[in-house]
Amino acid sequence: MLAVPIWNVQIRAQETEGVQQTAAEQSHADEQEAETSGQSKGAQQTAPVLELQTPHALVMEVSTGTVLFEKDADAKVHPASVTKVMTILLIFEALEEGRLTLDEQVTTSAHAKSMGGSQVFLEEGETQTVETLLKCIIIASGNDAAVAMAEHIAGSEEAFVAKMNEKAAKLGMVNTHFVDCCGLTDSPEHYTTARDVALVSRELLARFPQVTEYSRIWMQDITHVTAKGSSTFTLTNTNKLLRAFDGCDGLKTGSTSYAKYCLSATAQRGGIRLVGTVMTAPDSKTRFAEAAKILGYGFACCTLYHDDAMEPLPQITVRGATEPLTDVRYADEFSYLSTTNEDFSAIEREIRWQEEIKAPLERGAQVGECVYMLNGKEIGSVPIVTKSDVRKAGYLDYLDEMWKHWTL
Repeated sequence: MLAVPIWNVQIRAQETEGVQQTAAEQSHADEQEAETSGQSKGAQQTAPVLELQTPHALVMEVSTGTVLFEKDADAKVHPASVTKVMTILLIFEALEEGRLTLDEQVTTSAHAKSMGGSQVFLEEGETQTVETLLKCIIIASGNDAAVAMAEHIAGSEEAFVAKMNEKAAKLGMVNTHFVDCCGLTDSPEHYTTARDVALVSRELLARFPQVTEYSRIWMQDITHVTAKGSSTFTLTNTNKLLRAFDGCDGLKTGSTSYAKYCLSATAQRGGIRLVGTVMTAPDSKTRFAEAAKILGYGFACCTLYHDDAMEPLPQITVRGATEPLTDVRYADEFSYLSTTNEDFSAIEREIRWQEEIKAPLERGAQVGECVYMLNGKEIGSVPIVTKSDVRKAGYLDYLDEMWKHWTL
């Protein structure tokens, strides 16, 4: 794994007028040590200061998980409809696993219809496709659509929420607990943090980048077909940052009187994708303006290296294997995020094989690594693994090999 830095920063920038991109002012703030947490391991940095009205915020680079900025990011707060980022993730996982298809029909229950707040006005017994309901959740933040999908996947909203909490634990969202699938509840037991929202948003964006094909839609019509007849309903995106920040293509808004104004925003520029989370903002204008501010800061302070030409790997000899040579592959691609404008042309690679590689080996067993160095410092590595199982040679295999030599 690539070790990445996290900054525990204070930020100062000019006030943003409306929803517009602003760049952070560079200042000579007193340097201070910051403990690493979340996705980072051991690196320490200092950063300039940025002032926000929003009490809780964080910016993360998606491919590496590098945290570029945070402000009280571990405080437990109510997420409102930003809750739906987890709901959307579980829907995409069900699609990936073949438990759902986009054209599958979903029937709305009385419970789903009864949802208040932001809704798309589904009627009891009304059917819509999975894809239509996905759009209703992502674009218009439909609580009724979210509950209908939760019930369809897990049998009940309660069972689906249990899956949400299981997934949160797997993602390391240690300060998160869900009570419902849409964020409509005012229960104090329904909480998360700016950091945890970034973690689940990163997982969604990294594994299912197609989510932005839906989250970037500004307006789209759907058709209700019920016993009362057919009618058209227009989905309008709740994320005003789409039209106010260059590169923004998602992700999810949320607001209630209890949670105030929240946002998980994502944008991509020059091959770099960031996710910025703003929690408990005092009003909608501040929510969008300060999300733009921290995303703009993030893009201004980082550059991304991605190895697009990883060198071909040779076949290797595995001691005691039935075959003389074994095929291997890289387990992943390599990316490195710099916040100091380093010269990426100085990056060097080194292949390091394990000292003893012997059979048997399962498919995907690590046999080495490709290590990346910059100015004499290791900046990360990618495991090298076997492409298939490697069987250990037995007595009969040795006899067969001897017979082949005798008959030549």
